[in-house]
Amino acid sequence: MKVFITGGSGFVGSHLIPLLLSRGHQAVGSGTSPHHPLESMQGFTYISANTTQPGDWQEELKTVDAVINLAGRNIFQPWTEERKRSIYDSRILTTRNLVQGLKPGQEVSLLSTSAVGYYGDRGEEELTEGKPPGEGFMARICRDWETEAQKAEDKGARVAFMRFAVVLSREGGALPKMLTPFKLGLGGPLGSGRQWFPWIHLQDLMEAARFLLENQDLTGPFNFCAPQTVRHKEFARTLGRVLGRPALLKAPTFALKLALGELSQALLGSQRILPKRLQEAGFNFRFPDLESALTNLLK
Repeated sequence: MKVFITGGSGFVGSHLIPLLLSRGHQAVGSGTSPHHPLESMQGFTYISANTTQPGDWQEELKTVDAVINLAGRNIFQPWTEERKRSIYDSRILTTRNLVQGLKPGQEVSLLSTSAVGYYGDRGEEELTEGKPPGEGFMARICRDWETEAQKAEDKGARVAFMRFAVVLSREGGALPKMLTPFKLGLGGPLGSGRQWFPWIHLQDLMEAARFLLENQDLTGPFNFCAPQTVRHKEFARTLGRVLGRPALLKAPTFALKLALGELSQALLGSQRILPKRLQEAGFNFRFPDLESALTNLLK
């Protein structure tokens, strides 16, 4: 298949492209960077473009068999009003422009990123894909994001949503930011530590995306998270054990709210996510438990 990837120069996209090429697919990546480190790879084409704006890049969409929509600004910075608008627009406008660029009747698959933020803060509730959306800024983004992607069905596209949990990798995402305090013996859970913390190993995320791409009968939402979600205190304890460091110091709730403002709500919320539909479809996780995932990444 020929696959168009928005956010192709980002953290997930730059890892996913080599996997797709190794499976015999062609890849066209778009991103805001002027160049891509993989440009010399056979079967890969890079387009530098601002996908929140209509442009010539949309013409390429008419030639592809599938689109993987990964574009979106980093959320892990204090949420000023300007930052929130950038986070929102980078996702909603890109997805809207993607759908507009498809031809009516085009036989194409659209795999569009969403996030487990869709569910909001839900305490102890087990959250499978059929649960309704929650409240808050991230829930609103995810709801609107999926609504824009769903419109591709009107053009004949197959649409699936990838609701990402926290992606664990040694090369990007949240994990490298956590390592410094733990290595200094200053690590520990956020807030009470009782909130559920959904996560997924980067390798499982990429294989799950490939799985959805290559199984043409799969549509709708899929939770991209490991089957063994843990509480935050267990995540901190396991990370400390793998690093051989203590994990006793909590980051107090009031301090997080003071330092991060509205972003702290996303970090302190509880989401007990289960990847029900991926498992029912026959996907097997290579790293279903946290200890094996962190040991693989850090040792």
